[in-house]
Amino acid sequence: MRKAHNHHLSVGGYNEPFSDFTFVQAADCQLGMEFSCKGAWGYGKGRGYEDDYKSNATWDNEIRWCTSFVNMVNRLEPKPKFAVICGDILDAWPAHLPEVRTKQYTDFVRIMEGLQVPLVCVCGNHDVGNHPTASTVQRYRTDFGDDWFTFIINRVFFIVVNSQYFEFGQKVPEITSEHERWLDAQLAEAKSGKYVHSVMFQHIPFFIHRPDEPKIYYTFTEGIRERLLRKIADAGVSKVFCGHYHRNGGGWYGDSLEVIVTSAIGLQQGQDRNGFRVVDVTRDGISHKYVTLDNIDVS
Repeated sequence: MRKAHNHHLSVGGYNEPFSDFTFVQAADCQLGMEFSCKGAWGYGKGRGYEDDYKSNATWDNEIRWCTSFVNMVNRLEPKPKFAVICGDILDAWPAHLPEVRTKQYTDFVRIMEGLQVPLVCVCGNHDVGNHPTASTVQRYRTDFGDDWFTFIINRVFFIVVNSQYFEFGQKVPEITSEHERWLDAQLAEAKSGKYVHSVMFQHIPFFIHRPDEPKIYYTFTEGIRERLLRKIADAGVSKVFCGHYHRNGGGWYGDSLEVIVTSAIGLQQGQDRNGFRVVDVTRDGISHKYVTLDNIDVS
């Protein structure tokens, strides 16, 4: 697992001229989510939930799914330049279940040590809480490195953001403002003409199918959505890869910006099967396909 520092990540290929390559995009390993979702939805709104989670939570199936992901990525040809997981890496809330989260983190790191390509992690709502605090952000940064950063491969510019700050940064206003200023600077860099393509990774998608659809839990309010999409598209970013929905989705903002919503490595909330996305990058464009995991049957 690569950790970003000073908002930069090194994965190789920084000074290389453009040539075709592939990468893998995934989301929502979320070790422990299956246990959370037994019974009523709501992630612990019922009495006794936290005590039950602390005492009884298991994530054997998520371990199986993550192991299958690692094995499949390692078999891909050509070898991907990197794999990125777009948030909700673990399930246990950092502020309420830190001891369980530590165990989930240990298992996640152990499994991903077997990955034979660089691993890039993106922050999700379960990774800092729905409303991040200074302490949950610091814990994430200790475990995973910076929660926003850029990297460059073969003259392709990758921007990683923490989408929690777009709508839910009220408890960390200074961090939220810093994140916004930084993003504006990176979008200016994307517009500079130095790069063949510019791509963003985040957890929460702007929309599921259409930019004018009503807000639901899994997306942003229309005002926030439009403001961000407009400036991202104006900067020439062509793809925004997301997770969070635990189903596949996606659509276009105008003719130039595609939002790709990738279902989970972990528990599904729809009819899709566990999987990840293989992304092919050529000078002419970026294409992608969803690949389902091997050996995911759960008894």
